[in-house]
Amino acid sequence: MGNLIAEALSIGWVALAILAGLLVYFQMSISDPAAKKRAVFKTFIGIVATLLLFVAIANYKNNFYGENRLLPVSLVMITVTTFIMALYFTNLSALLKIGGMMFFVAAFLSGYGNWLPQVEGGFPPVEEKKTWDSMTPQQLADEGEKIIFGGVGKNKEQGAIGKGQCPLCHAFHAGMLGERAPNLLGLPTRKERLEDPKYSKGDPSKRIYSIKEAFPGSGTAETVQEYIAESHSCPSCYVVEGYGVKGTNDKESPMPAIHKPPISLSLPELAAVDTWMYLREGMDAPSFEEIVKSYEKFIPEGDRPKQEEEKAGAATSLMADGSEPVDQIFAKAQCVSCHTIPGIPGAMGTIGPKLEEGTTASQRIKDPTYKGTAKSPTEYIMESIVDPSAFVVKPFPDNTMPKVFGQKLSAGALKKIVDYLSQVKTGAPPPKI
Repeated sequence: MGNLIAEALSIGWVALAILAGLLVYFQMSISDPAAKKRAVFKTFIGIVATLLLFVAIANYKNNFYGENRLLPVSLVMITVTTFIMALYFTNLSALLKIGGMMFFVAAFLSGYGNWLPQVEGGFPPVEEKKTWDSMTPQQLADEGEKIIFGGVGKNKEQGAIGKGQCPLCHAFHAGMLGERAPNLLGLPTRKERLEDPKYSKGDPSKRIYSIKEAFPGSGTAETVQEYIAESHSCPSCYVVEGYGVKGTNDKESPMPAIHKPPISLSLPELAAVDTWMYLREGMDAPSFEEIVKSYEKFIPEGDRPKQEEEKAGAATSLMADGSEPVDQIFAKAQCVSCHTIPGIPGAMGTIGPKLEEGTTASQRIKDPTYKGTAKSPTEYIMESIVDPSAFVVKPFPDNTMPKVFGQKLSAGALKKIVDYLSQVKTGAPPPKI
């Protein structure tokens, strides 16, 4: 406080001297002792008020750039000054009281705002763009986990699904059996598949599968990493026994090539996914360059997805946001891999029932084994998407269809699916897309 008074005096000593001199001059001209006494007292009040004013100015100056939140004190001092002066300078009392009230309100609002938690302003921090090839193996694995499951640490969460959509079909942990695709635990150690006579790595023409090679002249896998790359880019080049499309004698895989739509993982994203699969097994992963090179062997340059920015974190939590045509929504949600859907290109799956809900929905609501709450076909279709166990169509087993589509498809996407399927009737032409 002493420093403030000293600075106030240094700022306003000239003004104080002039004010005091003028007041003394007027007092000397007063002959009435009582009036003279009042004038001396008013002179003292005026000097004190002026001193408080300059202390307030000094406080404001000292704390304008500070962080101790004392700026409102200046307004309080000015408020006190105006009310004191209003008591003794009756001619200006009304004006001073109005000013004092204004300063009081300003001091209150300023003080309240100043004591709230402060947020430092300024420009947002520059986003550091980290390229895939400069990441450490662990950083790359973290990005791979985000692509598979939607976030780091989510690999054990039921229903966690990222851009890659792998958990829709695959299991990743011991003791978990997938109905549609094999468990991927231990995938980086499965050298025996390279030696499987049905695979015939040395001569693709001898393979028993529907697709002999990823593309003409692509060659065959020579290492486990190349096998992983080939299985992602050409799933039907080798089909694990028991997981082929029904009726093909395990010669065709229901899995889509994940570098193509609707998933469209780029080569860096595929490298991140593979790195995660190695590191979660406690194994050293091949380098980023080696993994990318393994995919280049099985994916022609013209088929490699392009990214607007080669940076991490591009995965989205929604499979479809509803802006897409309904056939793309079916493809993005992988419905086409499991169901036959009249009118939808590529929807020839046999893992789940044929979707002719315009005919079958009302029948299933009346089925004695129906456990749902739907009262109409459209309600049943929506229910079968978000809670597929409410009615299990025979002879298909329960828990084959994931129960995550209520979270992974927007309301608009779900509505488009329901609207389309409610028009699909047995024996009738499919609705227009």
